[in-house]
Amino acid sequence: MRELEHVFNEKFGTKGEAAFFAPGRVNLIGEHTDYNGGHVFPCALSVGTYAVARKRNDDVVRLYSMNFKNLGIIESSLSNLAYVDQHDWANYPKGVIAMFNQVGYTIPTGVDIAFYGNIPNGAGLSSSASIELVTSVVLKDLFQLSIEMVEMVQLSQRAENEFVGVNCGIMDQFAIGMGKRDHALLLNCDTLEYKETPITLSHQSLIIANTNKRRGLADSKYNERRKQCEEALIALQKKLAIASLGDLTEEEFEANKHLIQDPLAQKRARHAVYENRRTMKAVNYLNDGDMESFGRLMNESHVSLRDDYEVTGQELDAMVEAAWEEGAIGSRMTGAGFGGCTISIVDNEKVDQFIANVGELYKKQSNLEASFYVVEIGDGARKMENLQ
Repeated sequence: MRELEHVFNEKFGTKGEAAFFAPGRVNLIGEHTDYNGGHVFPCALSVGTYAVARKRNDDVVRLYSMNFKNLGIIESSLSNLAYVDQHDWANYPKGVIAMFNQVGYTIPTGVDIAFYGNIPNGAGLSSSASIELVTSVVLKDLFQLSIEMVEMVQLSQRAENEFVGVNCGIMDQFAIGMGKRDHALLLNCDTLEYKETPITLSHQSLIIANTNKRRGLADSKYNERRKQCEEALIALQKKLAIASLGDLTEEEFEANKHLIQDPLAQKRARHAVYENRRTMKAVNYLNDGDMESFGRLMNESHVSLRDDYEVTGQELDAMVEAAWEEGAIGSRMTGAGFGGCTISIVDNEKVDQFIANVGELYKKQSNLEASFYVVEIGDGARKMENLQ
């Protein structure tokens, strides 16, 4: 943090007014359920994006990131906040400022912001949403805006959808904005109803493993899966008064699955229904402090993503199977699939051995070096301190 303050002084020739932080996030269970009317279960992490910021006296916006030093200071103006390819990462904070303006929050002057992120690049822990939310809390604080966190979450998602042009759901921004230390959030992405669930990891650690496999297929397959789930829903609606697959229990699905003629669409729908119910059960187990049962649900989630939804791929399967072999309490892929990361819960005394052995097993299977991160569950986006 002190280094970021120093960098701010050096780059912008003055001291920052205040320091801010927004975490990364990981989804513990509830994958590919959000667009099927189901629940997700993410938590905020202890790693994230730091920002030091200061108001200006003109309408210039200057942005600098220690993670992209080669791009230098990226300059824009409040009157011309357009998406520019060459501005790369800086389009995210620019988009947030543009959205605040668009809905009528007054940003009367420009701003200087320096960023530093310690979220591992490409690990799927949502660095873009982290940058968006840290920018949101900067704007709220510096310009004393009367805005609630939920609206900042929604404007950050809009920045990504409308300004940057990435069609993400709201889970990432929500978890990062609303996260709470030692809790995960059971979130219905349609209604934004949520429940904070305590996670007591007194003797266990959360380990994120990056397969370091480039996710080439994820976008096209994502659209294909969505379409198959929509087909399944239409087939079920001929008989059932449901708005989404998330409305079904496992029993209702089993009794009516014959209505879905296409066997592939039926498999996709089975995942959506069962995964949503697993996610709701997970909350009950954690409320009872039953980590073993929660871990079992994580394992079942991965099997369903592998066999019914078919979004894992060789590398994720190799990583998860190695984790199971090494005695993880639970392990599954997290994120869109076809590469990316796994999340595992591991007993504290086994962490070093787990990382060494899983890394070795994975390399044998895939010829790739994995990266491992032991993470903690932290609080959501916030101001850290005044600097003057």
